[in-house]
Amino acid sequence: MKKSIKDLGDIKGKKALVRVDVNVPLDENKNVTDDTRIQAIVPTVNALTEKGAKVILMAHLGRPKGERNMEFSLAPVAKYMSKVFGQEIVFIPSVEEAPAYVEKLQDGQIALLENIRFYKAEEAKDDDMTFAQELAKLGDFYVNDAFGAAHRNHTSTAKLAKILKPAVSGLLMEKEIRCLSQALDNPTRPFTAVVGGAKVSSKIGVLENLLDKVDNMIIGGGMAYTFVKANGGKIGNSICEDDQLDVAKAIEKKAAEKGVKLVMATDVLVTDDFSGNGTNKFVKITEIPDGFEGVDAGPDSRKAFADVIKSSKTILMNGPVGAFENPKFAEGTKAVLDAIVEATKNGAVSVIGGGDSVSAAKKFCKAEDFTHVSTGGGASLEFIEGKVLPGVAALDDK
Repeated sequence: MKKSIKDLGDIKGKKALVRVDVNVPLDENKNVTDDTRIQAIVPTVNALTEKGAKVILMAHLGRPKGERNMEFSLAPVAKYMSKVFGQEIVFIPSVEEAPAYVEKLQDGQIALLENIRFYKAEEAKDDDMTFAQELAKLGDFYVNDAFGAAHRNHTSTAKLAKILKPAVSGLLMEKEIRCLSQALDNPTRPFTAVVGGAKVSSKIGVLENLLDKVDNMIIGGGMAYTFVKANGGKIGNSICEDDQLDVAKAIEKKAAEKGVKLVMATDVLVTDDFSGNGTNKFVKITEIPDGFEGVDAGPDSRKAFADVIKSSKTILMNGPVGAFENPKFAEGTKAVLDAIVEATKNGAVSVIGGGDSVSAAKKFCKAEDFTHVSTGGGASLEFIEGKVLPGVAALDDK
């Protein structure tokens, strides 16, 4: 276990240098259109300010690639955050100017540093600690609450934690690690994983790692067609990775050896026009006609998926089971989410991880309907694969 801000002693008057993830979407007028990530850091920031710490936040926005590109300035985010926190967030325009700003901070005040990715050294792959040492001068201790960036071995997410001590997790980071670890390492059984998404290749690590842990695995979304083709089925124009057919067979074999029940779609919604305006019909997944592609789980598959989910005590969802972005192809993913919500109401632990699953969960349900909705797409994916996240590894152990 890693230390968290709960393990810090008296921090009144101390400077907390905090890495957060406020990489939020902005419209053309630079207004925040979804503040989920900002709301997620509120408990940590408030816990620090209530104890009298001076809080200096570091974050990135988009991919400015080490250039000072004002298109990616965090200034509008600071303005929005002032409303959320009920106090003016002091905006620090550059790392070079930061010491002067930090000097003037009062206990309980919050500052936000300009986009840390404006500096090439932030994402540098080398072991040069010069930039980390410059940042370290701004704080008395380090807090990482940016789970969404924890899989990055960057200066502000990992290198800094090695030189600015104590280095602890924020409350969001702590919750992410706890919920994901509990689901993976100590699940109440039966444990079901729903693995969806377009490609087998991007989920091999997830599938492999989960087969050692789950009782049931539902495989949905575009990658199901690679499995169908591997077993000689007709998939029409459906998405398929021909170089992964052997991998699909190997996963089926491993599941059988481990006694894991693999649940695949038996029927699917197919279309001859991906916009949804052509002919849409239900067919057997092994008999998709030429000119048609599978875009969603069919009614029989939805029921089969839901039955398995409702009888589970731990559920982990990583990836949708259809092209849910189009309302005409969303019913399968909705059915899966509805079943997870029902299971959660009946006492199951449910964790939604991965960018697309989180988008779907937000679109069709409320975050509080689940035990935990992860804030980190790539980070949760790598965590589920069993990889070490540099931003977590660098923190102090309890």
